[in-house]
Amino acid sequence: MQKSSIFLIGPMGAGKTTIGRQLARRLNMDFYDSDRVIEERTGVDIPLIFEKEGEAGFRQREAAVIDELTMKERIVLATGGGAILDENNRRALKSHGTVFYLSSDLKSLLERTHKDKNRPLLHGEEPADVILTRLIEQRDPLYRETADYIVDTSNDSLRHVIHVIISHLDATK
Repeated sequence: MQKSSIFLIGPMGAGKTTIGRQLARRLNMDFYDSDRVIEERTGVDIPLIFEKEGEAGFRQREAAVIDELTMKERIVLATGGGAILDENNRRALKSHGTVFYLSSDLKSLLERTHKDKNRPLLHGEEPADVILTRLIEQRDPLYRETADYIVDTSNDSLRHVIHVIISHLDATK
């Protein structure tokens, strides 16, 4: 059965939003970023949600948004890096769309995230490289379990990554 939606998972800085937006444009599909949807609905940014509700509160909001968005047809959805921590999110993503794990090496992730103030998990006591390494070690098995395909975004151009994703989709038709 051909699934009509495309879901992008992976660590922060892997390019899910940038790639997702361009991919949706190329395929003439609607694009959603689960973090942006949460911000639009709450009227505040992700760091403030983490500050007021903690990670658990944010994850509850995220699960509700992912449950809703995965029911839509013909969308490209960029999820937050930790969305796969919730088993229900993993199940919804796998059953309602084609899931691409956008992986990237640590150096690339650090370069892409080092100036971004909208990533509350990176602004703890420890250096970002230590935090990112731990997050990747924890989440990589869940990304792999959830994904239909794994695409490395470390060194390839945006155009090439989109070509690879479309090639995978074409091969399943």
